[in-house]
Amino acid sequence: MPSLKERVKTLEADLKANPMRHHIYHDLPFAIFCYRPDQEWLMRGEIERLRTRLEQDTHRAIVFISLAELMWQAVDDSEGLDELIALERQTNFDKAQHQLQDYLSDPIWRPLPDLLDERLAGLDPSRHLAFIIRVGALAPSIYRVSKLLDEMKGRTKVPCVLFMPAKTESKTSLRFMGIAENEGRGSYHTKVYAET
Repeated sequence: MPSLKERVKTLEADLKANPMRHHIYHDLPFAIFCYRPDQEWLMRGEIERLRTRLEQDTHRAIVFISLAELMWQAVDDSEGLDELIALERQTNFDKAQHQLQDYLSDPIWRPLPDLLDERLAGLDPSRHLAFIIRVGALAPSIYRVSKLLDEMKGRTKVPCVLFMPAKTESKTSLRFMGIAENEGRGSYHTKVYAET
């Protein structure tokens, strides 16, 4: 089983290749890099070092996009945090989580794919590379990464790497945040850098 550093080196080689080898489909230029949830701080350091090497060696600017920030933007642009807190107090966590899912999915609110698309729209695919981070904010079941990738198909040409805390049993079986209820859900249709 390759170590975290070895998998980062494989990703780095694929991102430095010309053309890049980190994705499968031209209309979905995404890769998923999985790491164990308990490696969050280690992974953040690896991502920073990877950014430095890529910017020096490829002359691309690495742009960080936080899904946590996009999620909170959706809350602010919808009914606001106070309304979400009030809903949880009046009902329960599951109802509040379901409302948050609506904010991120329903076109009357602020769908997550639209927010991500807006962040990517100002980037140049030949000069930028997007690192999508803080994916764990979508746990436990706020929004599925597989759904996000499905909805991003054809929306950007900017090369992207989504760094996702997940336990892996195979390259096609990912458990987001290691949560058992998330096991075996979704199909990612992209290259996955996983432990197995």
